[in-house]
Amino acid sequence: MKKTIYFLSILLFIISCQRNEIVKTHGIAFLEKREKLVFVKKSNKNDVISIFGQPSTKGLNDDNLWIYIERTTEKGKLLKLGRNYLKKNNVLVLEFDRYGILKDKKLSTMENMQKLTFVEDITENEIRKQNFINSFLSSVRQKMQSRKK
Repeated sequence: MKKTIYFLSILLFIISCQRNEIVKTHGIAFLEKREKLVFVKKSNKNDVISIFGQPSTKGLNDDNLWIYIERTTEKGKLLKLGRNYLKKNNVLVLEFDRYGILKDKKLSTMENMQKLTFVEDITENEIRKQNFINSFLSSVRQKMQSRKK
């Protein structure tokens, strides 16, 4: 009796395990394949929208800089305790000229991004320092004026 219960519990555990990978995609799927469908100096904004859709992000100061993102995570195996890990992390940057024709395209994959180096310098924020001084002096001024009354 114990053997059959033990056997049924193991069988139930094996049946309930999912064999297919659980893949979650954020952004544009198959970005690497779609990137090959647009051509520099030939494709325009309408072609890009028909292939990719609206961009994930546009440039801050320039509407002619479009950014598309693909991020794919996958559920880990039993040995990784089911944690999600990054399978794909692609970023496509498209730059258009003032007539809407594709001027430049750059595809960054996970391998390319690992080669990037970042600057260690820290930028001082002069505006924030001035704002702190202004707010401090204005609060002192308010306290002095309130005592006069």
